[in-house]
Amino acid sequence: MPGPTSGKAVQAEETGDGLRRTLGFRDLVVYGLLFIAPMAPVGVFGTLDAKSGGAVALVYLVATAAMAFTAYSYAQMVRVAPQAGSVFAYARAGLGPGAGFIAGWMAMLDYLLIPAVAYLFSGIALHELVPAVPSWVWTAVAVLVTTVLNLSGVRTAARVGFAVLAMEIAVLLVFVVAALVVLVRDGAARGWLSPLTGDVSFSMTAVLGAVSVAVLSYLGFDAIASFAEEVTGGSAKVARAVLFCLLLAGVLFVVQTYLVALLSAVPSAELAAEPERQGSAFYASVDSGIGTWLHDLVAVSKAIGAAFAALAGQAAAGRLLFAMARDRRLPVVLSTVARGSGVPRPALLLSAVVTMVAAVWAARRDDGLDQLVSIVDIGALTAFTLLHASVIGWFVVRKRGGAPSWGKHLLVPLLGMAVTTAVIVEASGTAQWIGLVWLAVGLAVLLAQRGRRGGPAVGAGG
Repeated sequence: MPGPTSGKAVQAEETGDGLRRTLGFRDLVVYGLLFIAPMAPVGVFGTLDAKSGGAVALVYLVATAAMAFTAYSYAQMVRVAPQAGSVFAYARAGLGPGAGFIAGWMAMLDYLLIPAVAYLFSGIALHELVPAVPSWVWTAVAVLVTTVLNLSGVRTAARVGFAVLAMEIAVLLVFVVAALVVLVRDGAARGWLSPLTGDVSFSMTAVLGAVSVAVLSYLGFDAIASFAEEVTGGSAKVARAVLFCLLLAGVLFVVQTYLVALLSAVPSAELAAEPERQGSAFYASVDSGIGTWLHDLVAVSKAIGAAFAALAGQAAAGRLLFAMARDRRLPVVLSTVARGSGVPRPALLLSAVVTMVAAVWAARRDDGLDQLVSIVDIGALTAFTLLHASVIGWFVVRKRGGAPSWGKHLLVPLLGMAVTTAVIVEASGTAQWIGLVWLAVGLAVLLAQRGRRGGPAVGAGG
């Protein structure tokens, strides 16, 4: 049925798209945690430790609270527009079709390239374990395996993903137990409160500077919203899964960074003075505090986990492309759904091709990882900013949900916009320029579409 132009929600259109409601609450959380990765802080621990003066656990506490504003805005808008397009559908409902297109366009940088970053992590980790095989070959293999799983159906991919996530959680638990045993037996290398107060002196400015980096560990929890048309039980289940996933990820991040900071014999000031040691700081702390066996176990877990983080990301990217194509914002062929598996096959294949090219290109360059990460960050944060604006647009400006709540419909999104805007300002100049260029291209495409249609774009959701 056509979506209403007023009322409490914009309903998904009855287009014969064939997306099947087969996912439950657990499946949604699996996809979200896979995309985030339970041990995401491993790669950035050293950087955050150096930036915050040793208060790395506090950094993740503040970052979780900061990202909670974004999670809450997602929970508000998924009830308004329970559709596969996520932020594209939300901005279209709250701000209009043009803003919806730009939100989806900017989110494409995130959704298409985060999997490439994850595939690259997987390729690098597997190359370290099997040096005879180049990292770009491992990267390509990871893309192929996960693409096959995604094409086989969302339920199959979720089941395999659950097994991989269980493995990652098990490795994390092994780390936690081993760290506690060492700390009880030998004591901490730093003060017991230092992960919350700093290992020398406390600086809130330094903590907030590190938070701007730490929030990037959470990118991916929003992918849950992309499966709104494939979940049983309605949009309320999606909203709960988004909030639960963020909270659980925050707890895991705080616990592991607190423990590894206590194990670290290298002061944060020394890491700040020698930035080349920051990338391996987590592994170095595990090596010296617990043993090489756990280092290797974590490396294997990260290699497999990264590939399946990319699986969740690729699936979310496919749903975004599908939703934009269904709205005639991208080539309509991308809105085709395979009858047997019930997945948007052309959109998934395009996502796989883009991520394969980007990941293999990056794997063959020394600076490939930095280049990809900088692009991803700007796309995600811009989309989050438009998400918050959509909440204000729908509930406060357009008053479509009845009398607005000034707390959750104005204050929360404004605080969320302040966080995402601050992180964008802190981003590298290269990332900012890439974001501006991508935005300019999107605006040009939007103007061209309006020109062909002879007026305002059609397909507005309210």
